[in-house]
Amino acid sequence: MTSPLTELTRHRDVLFVGGKGGVGKTAVASALGLARAREGRRTLVVSTDPAHNLGHLWGRPVGDSPVELAPLLRGVEIDPGRTTDAHLSAVRQTMRRLMPEHLQGEVDKHLDLARDAPGTHEAAVLERVAEVVEQRAADELVVIDTAPSGHTSRLVALPELMQAWTEGLLRRQDRSARFGAALRGLEGDDQAAADVVGSRRSPDRRSRRDAEIREVLDRRQQRFRHLRTVLQDHDRTGFVIVTAAERLPVLESVELHGQLTRAGMDVVALVVNKRSPADAGDLLAARRTLEEGYVEQLASTLPHLSVIQVPLLAGEVLGEEGLTALGRHLA
Repeated sequence: MTSPLTELTRHRDVLFVGGKGGVGKTAVASALGLARAREGRRTLVVSTDPAHNLGHLWGRPVGDSPVELAPLLRGVEIDPGRTTDAHLSAVRQTMRRLMPEHLQGEVDKHLDLARDAPGTHEAAVLERVAEVVEQRAADELVVIDTAPSGHTSRLVALPELMQAWTEGLLRRQDRSARFGAALRGLEGDDQAAADVVGSRRSPDRRSRRDAEIREVLDRRQQRFRHLRTVLQDHDRTGFVIVTAAERLPVLESVELHGQLTRAGMDVVALVVNKRSPADAGDLLAARRTLEEGYVEQLASTLPHLSVIQVPLLAGEVLGEEGLTALGRHLA
């Protein structure tokens, strides 16, 4: 019988793989990507997990630029810290170019504080994910190995939040432009109006600056809108939850399913990883019996979700050989 994951990865464009830390998300994402690449489909595995497990799993350096992992299979690790620094550097350059000189000190202070503010890393990673999805090659499958559950749910919710924030900035920018124009009309003195709004630039330069600010915000809004559309397109995108047959991973998986569903994403399958064997001694048999209760809990709580059980493998899941062995149980 064909696994639902096989059909999913053959016919969709973007696949998210997430779950609690330590359950094998990166291995599952890589095994699925390797299986599809061997079938002849170009595949890109993208890790947003700051633990950098993708490179460790494949036994080679993997960074922010795609590297070849196997024929037709590439890998990328999005480093949250480096991505945040690059993001803030680009923002700083833009703001320095567009804002009046007397405000540049405030811009620098604000961005320095923003470096470690809540949500800054997620927003930077989100923009990088959006960029990867936008730039995917024709017919390429993008498999996104996400950070642990709490980060994943925030990442998935961010496109809508960031779009709302950007729309707010656009509205404020429009009001500011109208206010400046009104002042210039009332005063009949462009320089006086410029003094009131805090800029000594000429009206033409202010207009060009305002237009460029709007262009930057429009471009960002379009990027978030596109990513949100892709995330919520059930024909193109799906989410696979990876878990273990243990109490905390099961509870977290159920909660993650609810968060993803409310965000409009299509959760297509649940992988229960590292199932204990029933015929390898009393200890593992007892463990298997304990796990059965959690598998039944998942099946009853999420009855419409396909559950794929992967056995505990004898060897480590490392490199192409280990991922091939894992992939046999996913396909």
